[in-house]
Amino acid sequence: MANSKYEYVKSFEVEDEVMPPNLIVVRIDGRDFRRFSQVHEFEKPNDKKALDLMNQCAMAVVEEYPDVVFSYGYSDEYSFVLKKTSKFYQRRSSKVSSVVVSFFSAVYVTKWKEFFPCKELRYPPSFRSRIVCCASIEVLQAYLAWRQKDCHVQNQYNTCFWELVTKGGKTEMEAQEILKDHKEQDRNELLFQQFGINYNECLALFRQGTCIFKTQVEDVVKYKKDGTPVKRLRRKASDFRSENITGRSFWNEHASLLKELGGFSEDCVKINPDYIRSFLFDSKLMPSTWIVIRIDGCHFHRFSDVHEFNKPNDKQALDLMNLCAVAVLEEFQDIIFSYGVSDEYSFVLKKNSQLYQRRASEIVSAIVSFFSSMHVMKWKDVFPMKELKYPPSFDGRAVCYPSAEILRDYLAWRQVDCHINNQYNTCFWSLVKSGKCKSEAQSCLKGTQAREKNELLLKEFGIDYNTLPLMFRQGSSVFRVKTEKTSMLENSTSVGKAQTKIVTEYCNIIEQSFWEANASILD
Repeated sequence: MANSKYEYVKSFEVEDEVMPPNLIVVRIDGRDFRRFSQVHEFEKPNDKKALDLMNQCAMAVVEEYPDVVFSYGYSDEYSFVLKKTSKFYQRRSSKVSSVVVSFFSAVYVTKWKEFFPCKELRYPPSFRSRIVCCASIEVLQAYLAWRQKDCHVQNQYNTCFWELVTKGGKTEMEAQEILKDHKEQDRNELLFQQFGINYNECLALFRQGTCIFKTQVEDVVKYKKDGTPVKRLRRKASDFRSENITGRSFWNEHASLLKELGGFSEDCVKINPDYIRSFLFDSKLMPSTWIVIRIDGCHFHRFSDVHEFNKPNDKQALDLMNLCAVAVLEEFQDIIFSYGVSDEYSFVLKKNSQLYQRRASEIVSAIVSFFSSMHVMKWKDVFPMKELKYPPSFDGRAVCYPSAEILRDYLAWRQVDCHINNQYNTCFWSLVKSGKCKSEAQSCLKGTQAREKNELLLKEFGIDYNTLPLMFRQGSSVFRVKTEKTSMLENSTSVGKAQTKIVTEYCNIIEQSFWEANASILD
């Protein structure tokens, strides 16, 4: 980060480390997936392709992050368990949960066509995530037993409900009334007697959910000249199903789970959801403060190299980031302003926002997830001739600022950082393109001030830094402006109607003049 007088704003950042020996579970849930499944016409009560897609996304997460050693999911939900010795992102709750949900969301969009080749993805899916801190292996066992019990109860109810609606001729209200007081045995009898369905013979995928973790498998690594395969043992993610994933007969037979998490001493007989909920790691953000959600690209140096972005700035890549930011403002009405540079974006929520009851994990994850999905969906619009070689991911965090003045200082800090980094990178890549190696370019720039860098660019390369595109030098500001739409009545009287539209500008947000001209942003 560049040094400036605005750096004091970093003191408002709060660390959210999950202290060992707590076991970390990242639980993600589909955001408004009832509507998503209706819009995309998923089969009721279960769409096998949709579940297979969820499982493939979970498989990708387990393969991508070695610290994730076990996962369990059903419907639109997945829980990812990190190994007990994990130092993943220094165990910071916001980072861990946002990275996982971001990658999961990006993979979901990337793989959509594999599972639904004839179905258009009409809008970006998004997920919320939260951290569960399991104080012991017994708490983890109880948590997983709770989720599998919920899988069974929900699936049994939904199977009854949709049989009554689709085959029994009942309305949804009538079906709800019929099932209101039904116990488990009652629902089994209803399915068998009225529809000839033996619930226990339904697909295990629907009834039991899916476990995914790595095991030792024999895999072909190469072929000899005569075509003979050479095989090696390696750890590979696989899916498993069991009626009781927390039973000793299932868990304790897998060496990888025993090594990375520990074994179960006895079976989990009684489940107390309220006790398990007490381990949810959930902090509410301070009321009457400005909430800033800042997201950053994960390993975007590599991402930009792999996708051959122009150096020091790729206008198309920045345009894509800006398109995603506009979409975020359209989706979340509580966001009043955003500022972005390079692979980073900051989203400002209004001071009195009650989005997700100001729960930090839900706000951060929903925005990061939506941004990630949109990044993949819009890729071809911006890069029509360039293949997306692997899914991008972003991490995020929430910071509260108590006053508009400090909020503006935060935004000024980010814009100063934009200028300093862009000026340095413009010099650096000009030197590299002129024939110097990267270490030589770094040595040339070491200790230089802004004026010296400007002189170097002008004298050595004929570049007037102050004439470079504003988007590169000042970053991008996305916000709403008020407009008035005039319409004519039948009596030829004109009537004005106030509206707002989202704009992207490349302007100086440090100066007072910007905020005076756009006073409605912080009003």
